[in-house]
Amino acid sequence: MQNFDDLALAVASFGSTNKVIFDDIGLPSIMVGVPKMKYSDVITDGTQEVLPWWVVDGVEKEVIWVSKYPNIIKHDRAYSLPMVDPKASLNFDTAMAACRKKGNGWHLNQNGVFAALNLWSQKNGTVPRGNTNWGKSYTHAHEKGITSYIDGEHDGGRTATGSGPVTWYHDHSPAGIADLCGNVWEWVSGMRLVDGEIQIIPYGNAMKSTCSMAADSTEWKAIKPDGTLVAPGTAGTLKVDLKTAGATPQIGTTLTNISSGEQWPSLPFKDLAAASDVSIPKILIAMGMFPESGATYGSDRFYARNDGERLPFRGSSFNDTSHGGASAVYLSYPRSGVGSNIGFRSAYVEL
Repeated sequence: MQNFDDLALAVASFGSTNKVIFDDIGLPSIMVGVPKMKYSDVITDGTQEVLPWWVVDGVEKEVIWVSKYPNIIKHDRAYSLPMVDPKASLNFDTAMAACRKKGNGWHLNQNGVFAALNLWSQKNGTVPRGNTNWGKSYTHAHEKGITSYIDGEHDGGRTATGSGPVTWYHDHSPAGIADLCGNVWEWVSGMRLVDGEIQIIPYGNAMKSTCSMAADSTEWKAIKPDGTLVAPGTAGTLKVDLKTAGATPQIGTTLTNISSGEQWPSLPFKDLAAASDVSIPKILIAMGMFPESGATYGSDRFYARNDGERLPFRGSSFNDTSHGGASAVYLSYPRSGVGSNIGFRSAYVEL
C-alpha cells in the first residue's frame, strides 16, 4: 500500500466526521460520516423511527460514509478526491459498477441518503448552493468554482470538485459534503419509475453488492399511500401521473396521461402536488419525492416521464440556471442515459 499519511492528516483537519477510506486495491477516497437519521431529523413532526436507508438486514447502521466530492474513475473504480474534474458522461450501470468494484460495502449513493442530506440542510438553514450557471452560482454570481471542463460555446461548465466556497457544502463548513447542488447531476441508487409507478429497493439493501437493481429484478417494491411496500403492479400504488398530456406531473394512484415522444414534463419541485384524495406517506417525503411542508424551496425543478423505466439523478448541474438546486430531481432518462452534466458519488458502509 502506498503511504497516504499526509493525506489522512490533512483530511483529519476537517474534523472527526471526515476520514480517508481505502478500497480493495489500497487507494484512498475522502469520505464524510453521515450518522443514522430519524424521520424527526428531516421532516416536520416526523417520528423517532430511523430512516430505512440506514437499515440492512434488520440492523441499524450507525453511520454511512458518503463521498465528500463527486467522483472520478481510476482503475474502473470510483474515487472521492478534491480539485479534480468530476467524471461525467456515464450511465447508471457504469456508475454502480465503479462503486461496487471497490469492495464490500461500497455502493452508489442511495437516493434516500441524498434526499436526507438535503432535507437536513433545509431544516438546519444550510441549503447548499453550487455551480448552477456555467461555473458559478446562478443565485449568487460572486460564488465561483475553478473551471475543470468548458462545455460547448459557453465560457464555463464543470468545476473542480470542492473548489467552491463553503456555501457549496451541505453544512456550510469545510467539514461538509461538497457539490450536492449543481456541477453534475448525480445518479443515485434504490429508486426508479416504471410506467409511472414509484418503486424502491427496501431499507438500505441497495448498499449490498448482492442486491440486484436490474430492470427485471424482483427486489423492487411499489408503495401504497399508507407507506406499505407491495409487489410492483399492485392496484392503488403511488405513481407519477400527468395532469394534462405532456405536462405538469402530480402524484396519484392511477395514470390519466402518459408521456410520449419528445415530451419532458416538469414543474418546480415545491409545486408538486397530490391528486385529489391521495394521501402522501412520510417515506415519499423522506425520499425527496414530495415537498416537505417545513422546507423553503427555490425553483429547483422536478422532471419526470411516466413511460418505461426511468432512473433518477439528483441535485441539478452546471447548466440548469434558474431551475438548479439540491432538491432538483430528474426522472426522465433511462438507465442508459449519459451527458456531460451527469456524474455520480459513491458511499461506504461496514457490512
